Amino acid sequence: MSGAGATRGLSAIILAAGKGTRMKSDLPKVCHPIGDRPMVCSVVDACLEAGCERIVAVVGYKHELVRDALAGYGDRVEFAMQEEQLGTGHAVRCAADHYADVAAGDAAFVLCGDGPLIRSETLGTLYATHREHDAAATMATSVIEDPSGYGRVVRDADGRFERIVEQKNASPDQLAIREVNPSYYCFDARKLFAALEKVERNETTGEYYVTDVPRLMLDAGERVEVLDAVPPEDILSINTIEQLGDVDRIYRERRVGASRKASGS
Repeated sequence: MSGAGATRGLSAIILAAGKGTRMKSDLPKVCHPIGDRPMVCSVVDACLEAGCERIVAVVGYKHELVRDALAGYGDRVEFAMQEEQLGTGHAVRCAADHYADVAAGDAAFVLCGDGPLIRSETLGTLYATHREHDAAATMATSVIEDPSGYGRVVRDADGRFERIVEQKNASPDQLAIREVNPSYYCFDARKLFAALEKVERNETTGEYYVTDVPRLMLDAGERVEVLDAVPPEDILSINTIEQLGDVDRIYRERRVGASRKASGS
């Protein structure tokens, strides 16, 4: 739904500044190939198909390579620099200048550039839920067998969202939670940047987390929606060359399946 099919006031902030040290490569993580293209391209494609008018890629480490990888999108992709790696909350704040004149009610996805199995249909569901409930923040979560490494989604006794707890800060009970945060967010853009001003530096890591934003909004009386809408396969980690190969295989199989469906075979 890019171009004429874009959804008015919908944009995306894609976090693409990381190095990906465990990949044992000097290449920025989001530039590693999936389906013969830098993996970040799949995230951009999903956003455009979901109706985004524009995309802001937050770049940092070897940013010129990420810019080159996205050059084919022309002016549909803008760039913001994260000079220092101070966490996801800090990364999103680096895009603030691109939202200086944002209209009331405009929505922004916040997504990671290293999730190439993302589906435009999932983003569409996320956005529709966000609009239906007039929410300040809407998150799409996933329930997986092994939640290791992911932030856990904590709910109250009635099943309502309370907060996201990063693994490093989670209690033993919280570590047992299998509903995780795969970093699929849709925010009211104005409220997002207002809330980011209130995010405090994490005492354990010294970083600023965008995961704190939904809780801050909730505490301020804003509406936060959470839906379990992300298939577990879509959030497979890519931290090693072997995992890169696994995701590449799944991506290629999906493309073959989509091609056969389109041709009616």
